[in-house]
Order: sequence, then C-alpha cells, then structure tokens
Amino acid sequence: MQSPEWAAVKSEWTSKIIIAKDDNGTIKGAMNILIRKIPFLNYTMMLSSRAPVCDPHDAETIRALVDKAKELARQHKSYVLMLEPDVEKEDREFERILTDLGFKIKSQTKNFEGINPRFVYRLDVKNKTEDELLMSFHQKWRYNIRLAQRKGVEIKIGTRDDIPEFHKIMVETGVRDNFVTRSVEYFQKMYDCMAPEHLRLYLAYYDGKIIAGTITIMYGKKCWYLYGASGNEHRNLMASYLLQWEAIKWSVEKGCDIYDFRGVSGDLDEKNPLYGIYRFKKGFNGYLVELIGEVDYIFNKPVYLLVEKGFKLFRKIRSKIYMLKHKKEGQNENTGD
Repeated sequence: MQSPEWAAVKSEWTSKIIIAKDDNGTIKGAMNILIRKIPFLNYTMMLSSRAPVCDPHDAETIRALVDKAKELARQHKSYVLMLEPDVEKEDREFERILTDLGFKIKSQTKNFEGINPRFVYRLDVKNKTEDELLMSFHQKWRYNIRLAQRKGVEIKIGTRDDIPEFHKIMVETGVRDNFVTRSVEYFQKMYDCMAPEHLRLYLAYYDGKIIAGTITIMYGKKCWYLYGASGNEHRNLMASYLLQWEAIKWSVEKGCDIYDFRGVSGDLDEKNPLYGIYRFKKGFNGYLVELIGEVDYIFNKPVYLLVEKGFKLFRKIRSKIYMLKHKKEGQNENTGD
C-alpha cells in the first residue's frame, strides 16, 4: 500500500511521496500519501495506509514526516491526514509518539469499520518447508485440502481475461455474506498495475468451471490474501482450503516471512456473525494480530466531524442499494427474465 504500483491502482487519488533523510542524505523514512477531494466540499483528505515506513520508535523521523505532511495539507487544503500503521496495538512507545504529535487514535473498532482491518490473522512461513506448514494445520484443514484434490478440484493461475468470471463469483459471495464488492474494472486495473510480479489470481476449477478464486499480493517478504470469492455451487468441495494452500506455497517459494490472511473480527464470540471468517483462518494455525488501527491528524475539526458522520451514512446507504440491486439481478437470472 506504500508502493508506486498501489498508487497506480488508486489513480483517482493524487499520489505524493514525502521522505525524511539523515545528516548524510540517507533516506530513513517515507510515506506515500494519497490525496482526494471530498464531494460537495472544498477540502481534500490525505490517506497513507500502512505508513509511516520507518523505525516506529524513531520519533525524530516520524515528526519530520508529519511536518512535511502538514505542508502538503496546506497546499491541498486537506482537513485530515489518516494513517493506518502496520504496528501492533501493544506498542505503547509508538502510540506515545503519535499522541505527543497530536494524532487521534481510533482504536475502538472490533469489526471492519475502517478502511483496512484492524485485526488480521498471520502465518509465520519464515524458513518453513511446505511439509512443516501442512503438518501444522488443524487436522480437519489438512483433510479438506486433500478432499478438494481427491474430488478433482484443480487450481490454476488466472489471467486478465479470467477477471470477469472471477468478479461474477465475487458478487455472489458479497450478496451471500452481505458485503459490497469492487467493480470488475477495479480488479482489471489492479491486475494491470501489479501482475505478474506482485499479484496472482488463483482460480479453482471443477468440471471445467470456475467455482472459487483468490487475489494474492506479494511484496517484499510478505504475501497477502487480499480478496476471496466462492460461488454458491460446489461449496462442499472445499476449494477455498486448497486455494489458500496454493497461495501459501507461493509465499514459501518466494522466501517470504509472513503469509497474511488479512482481516478478521476482534470480537471472537462464536455468536458473532463474522466469527466464521476467524474460524476458517485459525485452522491454518497462525496468530491473531491487533494493529493500532486508524490514527488521524486533524487539520479542520468541524469538517472532520461532518465528513465522519456523512461517510458512515454513505456506507450504510451504499450497502443497502448494492444488496437490493444484486439480489434482484440474481432473481432475474434464476427466472430467466
């Protein structure tokens, strides 16, 4: 999310890179900041996901980056700088540095209220063999991987031409599990900007038909499971387990340290409707990470409060419209209308 490739995916935003150097001119910190105008208001917002890129305990460098971000805010009339650091919640030193600089820490969220998940599930793959990882999985998960193989599920690496079919089952997944999905054009753009070096589209086939798929991102020493989809048919074939295993093997092949399953709910009550996501990922025997979450440097508080309320309302309305639209489309397909 700090890469030039990701900035290209988000080209509807303006990308500005700021850096901090030491006395010898060596770069010791950076942030790729995305800037976007707020509809109906003469203000912009600044977002830098998984930033800052530096030693999280280097207060001097973080301050230098924030000072440069303030200059950008004045130039672009931004009301807020939003960061989502890849730093764990328990890192009190980092939290102290941010609060001393004037950031507001929004760490109360448990589910998927932010732009990116605050709770993620990760698997340590550093210096591990495929056999070691497979044997570390829960017994039922190993069984499901082998079941998919025995039943004839075949995993292939997809191309750009496969994205419309992947998107179709992505929409099925969204309607079934009640979340809004990206457009087919968004996935095509992501593929254009990041494949093949940083992105793989994994597709699961059964009887020549795509029944599930994932988009996996590779960058540096980390591999991320970014999007997953499964059709409403043949879910008993456990294709999603086999897809994860193939992506994990890619992370091993490339010498990664971490395979990141991405978001889970921080509410681990089994009655939570989102608990199933955690249960699925937990079976791969990784570990839960609570990140510090979104931290905001507010330049204009009245505008900040207005946009915060408006954004929450917008998300609710958008979700309802999306579900109604796609459920109706699904009904029309079933009736032939």
